[in-house]
Amino acid sequence: MYELIGVWCVVLLTLSIFSYLYGDNPFYKAAEHIFVGVSAGYVFTITFWDTIWPNLFGRLFPKYVGAGFSFDITYIFPLILGVFMLFRLSKKYDWLSRISIAYIVGMMAGLKFYVFLNSNLLTQIKSSTVNLSGTYFSIFNDLIILVGVISGLVYFFFSKEHTGALGKISRIGVYFLMIKFGASFGFAVMGRISLLIGRFEELIEFSKPEYYYSTPVTLLIMIMIIGYWAYKDNTKPLEK
Repeated sequence: MYELIGVWCVVLLTLSIFSYLYGDNPFYKAAEHIFVGVSAGYVFTITFWDTIWPNLFGRLFPKYVGAGFSFDITYIFPLILGVFMLFRLSKKYDWLSRISIAYIVGMMAGLKFYVFLNSNLLTQIKSSTVNLSGTYFSIFNDLIILVGVISGLVYFFFSKEHTGALGKISRIGVYFLMIKFGASFGFAVMGRISLLIGRFEELIEFSKPEYYYSTPVTLLIMIMIIGYWAYKDNTKPLEK
């Protein structure tokens, strides 16, 4: 029984999102609000019980939480900073939240700088080198990568007009960038299409008699309601 109710809810919410292809309507608005609300509640619950509860309270109250950590008084500072964030809701004491925000921004800036320095800059330099001890095919691939990196960097060099040899190199960089953007866009579309196919497969599966034809019945009811809603909306008198 509960499985059948879940199937009908899945079909209704899926078709409600697809109904935006017709236009903005109550079904889409309801599904959108439900998605945002459920997602916010789910992320909050997972973050609290999987991160805050074991890692913070598990070190401040190890006997009560039982997360396998020993007592560490230094974790009182993250607790205080977290409480300060809640003062963002107060007009009188909202300045306390700025301390937490400043700490988060400064800490993340330092961590991100280190991560990007290693993963983006140093790794890119290492990947752009040509290994002359490899096969002819690997050397050719390394040369293509090197040309793409240099020409791409030249394209973003705006201190000098892109004319002559500099313009030709930057034009090569444009070709590499367009190939990269096209491949990324195609990969993103392919991923979204695979998700769409999965949704269609479920809708087809739920059209069977054991699910009481939930997909066609729900679709028919939605079409009737949206049609009536559109008719009533068009017959409303225009406000002066």
